[in-house]
Amino acid sequence: MCGISAYISNSNKLRKEDFIKATHTLHHRGPDAEGFFENANQTVFLGHKRLSILDLSPASNQPFFSSCGRYVIVYNGELYNYQEIKQQFQLTTRTTGDTEVILEAFIKMGTAAFELLNGMFAFIIYDIQQQTITVCRDRFGIKPLFYYFNGKELAFSSEIKMLKALPNFDKTIHFEKIPEFLHIGFITEPNTIYKNVFKFPSGTFTQFPISAVQDGFALPIQTYWSLQNTITPKVKTDLSSIKKELKTILTNAVEKQLVSDVPVGTFLSGGIDSSLITAIATTIKTDKIKTFSIGYDNKKYDESSHALAVAEHLNTDHHAFTLTEDDVEAILSDIIFQYDEPFADASAFPTMIVSRLARQHVTVTLSGDGADELFLGYGMYNWAARLDNLIVQTFRKPVYWATQIIENRYKRGGLLLDYPSLQHVHSHIFSQEQYFLSEQDLEHLLLEPAFNFDILNQPMDSKNRKLAAKERQSFWDLKHYLKDDLLVKVDRASMKYSLESRVPFLDNQVVDYALNIDASLRYHNGTAKHVLKEILYELLPKKLFERPKWGFAVPLPNWLKGRFRFLMDKYLNSTIINRYDIVTNLYVQEIKERFLKGEEHLYGRLWTIIILHWWLEENA
Repeated sequence: MCGISAYISNSNKLRKEDFIKATHTLHHRGPDAEGFFENANQTVFLGHKRLSILDLSPASNQPFFSSCGRYVIVYNGELYNYQEIKQQFQLTTRTTGDTEVILEAFIKMGTAAFELLNGMFAFIIYDIQQQTITVCRDRFGIKPLFYYFNGKELAFSSEIKMLKALPNFDKTIHFEKIPEFLHIGFITEPNTIYKNVFKFPSGTFTQFPISAVQDGFALPIQTYWSLQNTITPKVKTDLSSIKKELKTILTNAVEKQLVSDVPVGTFLSGGIDSSLITAIATTIKTDKIKTFSIGYDNKKYDESSHALAVAEHLNTDHHAFTLTEDDVEAILSDIIFQYDEPFADASAFPTMIVSRLARQHVTVTLSGDGADELFLGYGMYNWAARLDNLIVQTFRKPVYWATQIIENRYKRGGLLLDYPSLQHVHSHIFSQEQYFLSEQDLEHLLLEPAFNFDILNQPMDSKNRKLAAKERQSFWDLKHYLKDDLLVKVDRASMKYSLESRVPFLDNQVVDYALNIDASLRYHNGTAKHVLKEILYELLPKKLFERPKWGFAVPLPNWLKGRFRFLMDKYLNSTIINRYDIVTNLYVQEIKERFLKGEEHLYGRLWTIIILHWWLEENA
């Protein structure tokens, strides 16, 4: 796990010391070693900040050169099947890590090697002889990669802050993406908050000569993997065989992801996903596995006792932390600095704290991210099925209006019925489940409501078979929510403390298998994640999990009404709002007053508006 950077320009000469200084902004991603490369005529720079995980020797430091000396790579991530690839293609290596395997496999197979890689990664390879650059990112975008192009300079980095540190960085804001942020709480790939900065697409690669980098250049992006192509014409329907096969695949994934030359632990919330990963890990490791959980001094949100019960049953070396408002205040501004863009997922705060706790004991953790999306674990999937019903579609409007004149808990549910069109139902369901602003809200909120969410709601079907409504919504989450919110949240929060977080549920084989299990077995008789639970109950008592799903919730409504009320007063005041002229002050004040008078479901709308203006104040 590391931080990588690159700079290519044929017309603008960057000083090496400026490139090194910019790369130093990634120090938190790799405090163990650093390295830099420049070609003869200074048209290419490569940088690397290393967090040592495999082969801790200096021999694996980067930039890393091929044995023939023709190629050099900078790489961030972990490849879990590097030993198999090394053996399959009889690669001779000088090191025992995975970096050299990726480079030598590429030399032997070219870009065809990328389909074989099972892991989380982003890497840049420079062919010194042919003067070409090759860039690749993992299937789900677990590891971040951004690029910047202003017509003369092309730069890549693990985080935007490195790009911003370049001397000629163009800070022009991409105001057209702000409605999307207010709608779903993040900005989706390939765009960012900056006009000239882009997220390098997951599951893709590019290859180009450095001579092509000039005004009018566009990255020639090629796809090597797609979600839709993973779907098979037939689904798996035999529960008995599915349980057996899936358990084996999951066990193999966890076993591979436990491989490390530094200490490894797991995040343990006490829920289905993290408990299953931890339970499997205890069957593999001979020593006690270290587990980490977080709770709240607010008992309504505190689930740490469930994590403790699982830890005690599995006999893990458990470490828990109770998050107070003092702890949140100490890292409050980090949600602006660490995430580089407006980012409204407030669970970033506890994720940072539990990452800090874990880093005191281990360098690598395993998490349960991805399971809800693959195994239909979210409540919003029920809404997808309801809104797919013709009767509901016919009578949704009168039912919606009825919910708006009764108590608050029905008002929030009714909002899901008020979608603008079936074509935009995916982002609408997500937006309202997360308490954010609907398209109708944006029409009232924005001073210039010129937005279009057609691209955000591209069809989520597969040519191989028709998907159920729940599956289509889960596809939207896999493509957007998981990739551009959840994985981003964990990556920035964990890497802030130089902690590597791995995700066994996103192992290639797990994903390929899970997406082709019949939806009725993933969500069965009102039970979400049915197949996973069947496997889990072979390892842990069912009674430990007999409670409603809560998720990684944070007491944000309480915070905004109490200790952090000052955020509303500071960033929702008319002076700030009028300074940027994005939203209507009167509508913001109306939402704020309704929230303070008891309509708690409005907290998410306020939080996105706070984050937006907070970010603008720090960056515009």
